[in-house]
Amino acid sequence: MEENESLNNAMQELGLTQAGLADALNDHLMSQGHEGTVSDRTVRHWLAGKSRWPHPRQRAALEAVFGCTAEELGFVPPVRRCPVTEREEPVRRRNFLTATTGTTAAVAVPLVARHSVGTSDVIRLRSGVDDLVALDATRGGHDELERRALAGAAEALEKQKLGASQRIRQRLFSVAADYMCGAAWSAIDDKRTDRARGLLDRALYMAGMAKDSIAGLEAWNMYSVLALHRGEYTEAVDSGYAAQATAIARRDPFYASLAHARTALAHSTLGDRQAALRSLGCAHEALGKASLDDPRPSWIAFYGPAELLALTAIARDKIGEPAEAEAASHQALASIPKEFRRNRALATARLALSQLHQRDIDQACATASTVFTLMAGHPIPGRMRSLLGDYYRDLITLAPDASVAREWADRYRTEWSRA
Repeated sequence: MEENESLNNAMQELGLTQAGLADALNDHLMSQGHEGTVSDRTVRHWLAGKSRWPHPRQRAALEAVFGCTAEELGFVPPVRRCPVTEREEPVRRRNFLTATTGTTAAVAVPLVARHSVGTSDVIRLRSGVDDLVALDATRGGHDELERRALAGAAEALEKQKLGASQRIRQRLFSVAADYMCGAAWSAIDDKRTDRARGLLDRALYMAGMAKDSIAGLEAWNMYSVLALHRGEYTEAVDSGYAAQATAIARRDPFYASLAHARTALAHSTLGDRQAALRSLGCAHEALGKASLDDPRPSWIAFYGPAELLALTAIARDKIGEPAEAEAASHQALASIPKEFRRNRALATARLALSQLHQRDIDQACATASTVFTLMAGHPIPGRMRSLLGDYYRDLITLAPDASVAREWADRYRTEWSRA
């Protein structure tokens, strides 16, 4: 008995488990008005080669999910033995079809026109979300990223109207929420905060329709970031608590850690030292309990021990502990992967601020200049430009007459004009 490697490879390519494939096939069968007859055991038999040629309806469902023929999925049709007496069958069949052309066409048109929306559509649209996350990592927030994200959300919402089942419609709402959060994040990163607020309102609505607590946490996390940029610090705290209250944060300490870290930042901006330190402690404790290897959405790939250290540095600096902030920034930079160039540049700018707040002007300016080196050849997103503006304002306040400060200011203006 030969195992079906082609089917196994196709499942791996789409990220489908045996149960996931069974669900996808049953969704398609039900969309065609048939009973869902595929179980985990059915899929196991296919993979093991025990069943070499599925039922016609199951074959059609397989072809719809994978977008290829059953033979290309490794299935083998049985050998047909045609009796001699059937040699004239093709002629009789042609005559029958010719005589019933009107009836055949009437039936065929609606079958061809009908488009079944199922798991394969969800998988394709989710891959588009991953592409946008990669684009954000490369370029940061910009108009094209937001446009593509909104187009993805629109397509997902349009397809959910045609969804084969309630489960598929909820999944499509979830994908739409992810796309809308991507558009909102692009606007936040590009410092278009008014625009971001409306996008997040829509994202949160879609997450609710999807009953997707991960998408809900994603939206509340961004609400907290947005509120900080808008100077609405109490709302930033409330958004952090809302993120903590999501089902996924209560269930998975990894997500809880991010929610606590975001709340700590909001408390620190309000100057509430004890609340900030308490939330930071919760964030570190939760992350220590979390499994870092579990599969999670691509949007949260940025978070982990290094990012938590970077957020700790920000909170420590804001509550008047620049030395502790500097130590956390150094630890973060030692851990942030090289490919996260913008994260490294942001952490470097924060390191420069903590050094500046300790009145180490020369070292701070040298560190801040490294940001331009890290971003050489790449546009500086609005959020990073704003952070560098904060550094410049603090620099001219604390050391207006220092020659190194004037030199850095000259470079800042030059780089700003190029960005």
